[in-house]
Amino acid sequence: MRAIWTGAIGFGLVNIPVKLFSAVQTSELDLDMLDKKDKANVKFQRVNANTGKEVKWENIVKGFKVDDEYVVLDDSDFEKASPEQSKTIEIAEFVDEKEIDSIYYETPYYMQPEKSGARAYALLREALEKTGKVGLGSYVLRNRESLVIIKPIGEVLVLNKIRFHDEIREIDDLDIPHVKVKPAEMKMAVNLIEQLTTDFDISKYKDTYTEKLLALIKAKSKGKKTTVPTIKVVHSRSRDLMAQLKESLENSKQKAS
Repeated sequence: MRAIWTGAIGFGLVNIPVKLFSAVQTSELDLDMLDKKDKANVKFQRVNANTGKEVKWENIVKGFKVDDEYVVLDDSDFEKASPEQSKTIEIAEFVDEKEIDSIYYETPYYMQPEKSGARAYALLREALEKTGKVGLGSYVLRNRESLVIIKPIGEVLVLNKIRFHDEIREIDDLDIPHVKVKPAEMKMAVNLIEQLTTDFDISKYKDTYTEKLLALIKAKSKGKKTTVPTIKVVHSRSRDLMAQLKESLENSKQKAS
């Protein structure tokens, strides 16, 4: 793995030098875009909107429009905006992870200590493990400030980017009807949830779509014909919610036996 960021964790007055590695990889197939006529690769060009001519990478800059005029920014401008955050993940406070709603979570990264920071790294990891807390802080990656939590998973400290509160859309514009739930329906729904409750095991779930797509591609490359499978939709025998819940419980019991 190649490190995508090198810096330090600020833990009080303790600095822990670390490297950041991506903790995830896509399971999607890397498909190329082709011209339908001759299967040639389709290339994308960076074109000047005024002249229609292609622009070389070295001539591309970033800018922000203010009063119909662009203000051009370079790397030093981004560093000036927050120089102290460009190389340090400063832990501002510690919180209970359960207080952070899943809607805030974004991307996870593994954190590897430099040799000089191994002891402090282990101390922070075990202290978080013992207290059940996660570190909440921020840092700058690719010229963008990110809010993060730091938590232990086994022997590794994991940094998880989380969204800022103002990045979450308000729900006021949604039209959610107010419906009163009947006690009997609630009891039945709780029974169904309890019956289907198991220990969390993510390894049971696979990206079957990608597997099937790859199998189709291999079959097609050998000239084999492929067919579209019929979708099997299971409908309840009743439109009544209570009856549907009862039927669901019965089906669940049959699968378990």
